[in-house]
Amino acid sequence: MSTQAERRSTTIRAILDAARHLFISRGFEQTSVDEIAALARVAKGAVYHHFASKELIFAQVFEEMTAEIAALVPPAAQAGKGVLDRIRRGTLKYLTSIAGDKFRQVLLIDGPKVLGWEHWRAIDARYFGGTMNTPLGAALERRASAREIEALGHLIAGAISEAALVCAASDHRLRAAKDLSAALQKMLAPFFSRQS
Repeated sequence: MSTQAERRSTTIRAILDAARHLFISRGFEQTSVDEIAALARVAKGAVYHHFASKELIFAQVFEEMTAEIAALVPPAAQAGKGVLDRIRRGTLKYLTSIAGDKFRQVLLIDGPKVLGWEHWRAIDARYFGGTMNTPLGAALERRASAREIEALGHLIAGAISEAALVCAASDHRLRAAKDLSAALQKMLAPFFSRQS
């Protein structure tokens, strides 16, 4: 016999899984709480018992999907030979993943609209903020101050966020991801060349 906590956890998981499927396939606006409840095989009242609004369901789905994509990037980056290649590989994995059918609708199209720009950026920063500072710090340790490295990390993160939005809107998302990753590598190359 399951406990109340187990039943609660199972119900929440069913709601989130159903919502995720619908948000990916139909988008936030075209998904109703009734449809989420039906797909989750729970009463509409059960959805509202656990989530006060569709927006709160979306926020939880968004957070889970952001965590998933954040876990995909480091293994791809670690396969690189040197800092610049690791940044390119990590960026390519991020762009091809986030602009793909599994993540694009929720993370790039609906995310900023539903969550608002500040909340969307705060979640992104929680998972990706500062990821550039460690490799940049190691590569530029004697040529840049900690403040310059942090500033460069923010600029790179901004460029990657913009690249993700460009990929999401492209008719040729994979090609766009490859082109943008290669362009970022070229843009950063001067920072990593040896200075005499």
